Amino acid sequence: MTTNNVDSTLVPNEKEVATAAESHVQLAGVLSTEKQMQRFEIWDDGQRQHTVQLPTLALRLLDRVLAELAMGNAVRIAAIRPELTLIEAADLLDVSRLRLVELLEQNAIPYTKIGRRSRVKTADVMAYKQRQTVKSRQAMDELSKQAQALGMGYERGK
Repeated sequence: MTTNNVDSTLVPNEKEVATAAESHVQLAGVLSTEKQMQRFEIWDDGQRQHTVQLPTLALRLLDRVLAELAMGNAVRIAAIRPELTLIEAADLLDVSRLRLVELLEQNAIPYTKIGRRSRVKTADVMAYKQRQTVKSRQAMDELSKQAQALGMGYERGK
């Protein structure tokens, strides 16, 4: 896999795309479990077997990476700290800093103030983002139903 040292973006070659597709399918069976940890075997260059234990969460992330690689997409992995500055949180939500401040003042997202600086927990930002995604999907479903009821050319089966 080609690695760009500047920003650690991983670009797959053709063989890696094919292998990622196979691995993505194989990993799907493992991810249907309720277990929080998974064990599997890997072999090093000397064909020595090693047992590796990983959190299922890490395997879910790996599955997402494999899915993107299988489509030939480049992948970049970025760690996000548990607490964010307002600028970082606004970037994560893809809103302006001023819009984020409005959301904080409306208590839509919990925050803490340390001196003059405000901080938000990444988990709270992601929970807000998930709530907004659900609301957006519900609104789109409702608009679709209305368009179908009004015969606006969005009927199913056309």
